[in-house]
Amino acid sequence: MDAPSLPETYRAILTIRRFEERLLSLHQEGLIQGSMHLCNGQEAIPVGACRELRADDALTATYRGHGWAIARGLPLPDLFAELMGRASPLCGGRGGSAYLCGAPYGFLGENSIVGAGVPIAAGAALAARRDGAGAVSLVSIGDGALNQGAVGEALNFAAALALPLVVVVENNIYSEMTPIKEMVAIDPLAQRAAGFGIPSVTVDGNDTAVVQAAVAEAVARARSGGGPTLVEAMTERLVGHYTGDAQQYRPAGEVEAAKTREPLTRLRAAAGQELGAELAVVDEEVEATIESAVQEAMGYPRPDPAGAALGVYVD
Repeated sequence: MDAPSLPETYRAILTIRRFEERLLSLHQEGLIQGSMHLCNGQEAIPVGACRELRADDALTATYRGHGWAIARGLPLPDLFAELMGRASPLCGGRGGSAYLCGAPYGFLGENSIVGAGVPIAAGAALAARRDGAGAVSLVSIGDGALNQGAVGEALNFAAALALPLVVVVENNIYSEMTPIKEMVAIDPLAQRAAGFGIPSVTVDGNDTAVVQAAVAEAVARARSGGGPTLVEAMTERLVGHYTGDAQQYRPAGEVEAAKTREPLTRLRAAAGQELGAELAVVDEEVEATIESAVQEAMGYPRPDPAGAALGVYVD
């Protein structure tokens, strides 16, 4: 796939950033209940990866999955409505922040159990293999998920059957509040894939083009019958593990330093004076798009209590 222009990439990443920031303000206004796991700083990974997915490919994400949903094409008003507990076309307000999905968009959804998306994605990869249409299954997980037994079982299963699976590890250097370097003796984490006979690569997760290139190679391998690939994308989150996390465990100055390396900062620096004015226009347009989506979502009805049991039992 041809590389998008810098303003296009900037727009895609900025849309996710402003979406997450607007969610936080809605949460503070009491319009969203419960905690959320925002992806500020990690947006380049879903933007780059999803550019290599076809409409019939499957995507599975973690509970930090808003950016993946947006990159996959789920409508912003529907997403805002879902997180506000309104009767959205996605999950009717039942999915919320950590469980939203959108099957018509190839988004199998999020999961709040660490690593649980990999077995689900392996199942989708097996279905794709049997379907024979050349579709692939891509799943995002955090660095800490590689310590989960279910992830190891799913990777072994996918490798043994050479399933069309792409695993993207978003390594933001923290497993919740614990530095991953204190939990795992190897560096980079991608080395773990070798134990399953799975090729892997570690890339700069703050560079959309680099992520896209790595995922493109992995997807091509999967479509051609070459089996799974693990892509470790290094990044840093600019916010807490969840809303309300004061990040007292992070060394002084770490977040400020991360802000000098994050995707939007890089793109603005790369744009220079030549594209600076164009990015300023994008800023205004994205702000307007986000606010319009919020207002539209506000008009979605509240869920009907009479339908509380729908989807719980087989009819």
